[in-house]
Amino acid sequence: MDITRRDLFKMAGVAAIGLTAGQSGIHHVHAAPKILKLKAAPVVGSKNVTGTKYTGSAAKVYFTDKIDADHLIKLYNMINGEIFGKVAIKLHTGEPNGPNILPRDMVQKFQAQVPNSNIIETNTMYPGDRDSTAKHRETLQVNGWTFCDVDIMDADGEISLPVRDYFHLPEVSMGKTLVDYDSLIVLTHFKGHASGGFGGSLKNIAIGCAGGQIGKRQVHNFKKTTPPAATDWHDGSMDEYETFMENMADSGKATCDYFGKRIVFLNVMRRMSVDCDCAGVRAAEPTCADVGILASTDILAIDQACCDLVYSAPDSADLRERIESRHGLRQLSAMAEHKMGNTQYELIGVD
Repeated sequence: MDITRRDLFKMAGVAAIGLTAGQSGIHHVHAAPKILKLKAAPVVGSKNVTGTKYTGSAAKVYFTDKIDADHLIKLYNMINGEIFGKVAIKLHTGEPNGPNILPRDMVQKFQAQVPNSNIIETNTMYPGDRDSTAKHRETLQVNGWTFCDVDIMDADGEISLPVRDYFHLPEVSMGKTLVDYDSLIVLTHFKGHASGGFGGSLKNIAIGCAGGQIGKRQVHNFKKTTPPAATDWHDGSMDEYETFMENMADSGKATCDYFGKRIVFLNVMRRMSVDCDCAGVRAAEPTCADVGILASTDILAIDQACCDLVYSAPDSADLRERIESRHGLRQLSAMAEHKMGNTQYELIGVD
């Protein structure tokens, strides 16, 4: 895979700096500007995503290094202009007692500020504590997701959504009740992923909205009728590497196209294990420090920004290895080729 580079100015305080040709910009929204010490960091983009120069527009990605409910709500209020009606909050609620899932108190306070909203989930393809609706509901209780309704969208079946200009999947089977919602908030714990390299907003909807019986098998291109096993990734029973990333882009595009402007993205970069929350208590302990919260109306820009922040972090070797060994940056270039978002972004710091 061809790798290109650009500069991201990593934030160390508060300041204001504009966007200039040839680099992503970072500036702060605040009342009283202060001097910011900037450290230029080489950041990895992926093929067809990031060049050294560009013309035209840049997506806005809002960022804070404060990880709490108040700042989550503050960032959401900067991007929620098109959110209305019955609102779904797509959240990875995790395996039982997972140590890295988003804090329940933070999510509860956030959800309370979104009128007519509830959490949505789907059952898993792999065997475990969430592969049936009954077991899934028990896990929701264990993990404390009891403060609002949680809609397990494939509890009563699945529904297919079309994919325009697909790579491999002309349609993807989603949880049946996804189409009952007017708007979608994608609230993502950004972290590593065993097969995707990283799990950002794309993974949260591409796998997370797909039905457990049909849709997830489509995205993984799982060829067996038996439940999946760890060895299936390497014996040809499931797609991996670039093809899997392209399947995720197909699935994510189906959901993004369905909601149009009525979808927003929030990525929380905390406790970033190399493993997904699917691993539960088996997840590796994070070695990368918490970074912050990002918000955008652009799925490509927000996942690109998170990857750039990972690559600019001095303690991210384990997470970078996970991304690269799984060819995870193909998620970004596949979204770019699908025209799912802007390949350039402006990182806007929020106090």
